[in-house]
Amino acid sequence: MTRIVVGVDGSEGSRRALRWALEEARLRHAVLDAVHVVPAPPLLADPVVFPPPPEEQLRAEGGRVLDEMLAGLETRDVEVQRIVAVGGAARVLCEASRGADLLVVGSRGLGGFKGLLVGSVAQQAIAHASCAIALIVPGRHPRE
Repeated sequence: MTRIVVGVDGSEGSRRALRWALEEARLRHAVLDAVHVVPAPPLLADPVVFPPPPEEQLRAEGGRVLDEMLAGLETRDVEVQRIVAVGGAARVLCEASRGADLLVVGSRGLGGFKGLLVGSVAQQAIAHASCAIALIVPGRHPRE
């Protein structure tokens, strides 16, 4: 195994997925791609009056989320690549997983339907990723 991709959105579920993926990368001597996806801003009624934030600003905020999620985790012996993208989370994660050995996602992220066992991004990743997937469910993995 040479490359693992993990989706990181700032939620507790993605924090568990990140810890799990980091340990897996350590065990397998793999590179870890930590991917944060910033949703593309919706177009408002008048983009001239209400311009969307510049993409650089969105990416900077995404970088802060990744930095916060990685803070306090032991990463010295793992090559961690921080990736911030703008777009749809499921699409970006599936694209990022091309050529990877494993895609790791949390079962629930920041989406609005808290009662679902598996979130929509995880469902789409399961259906469309081009590599193996580890779905990290709270309390069900020994390395948590």
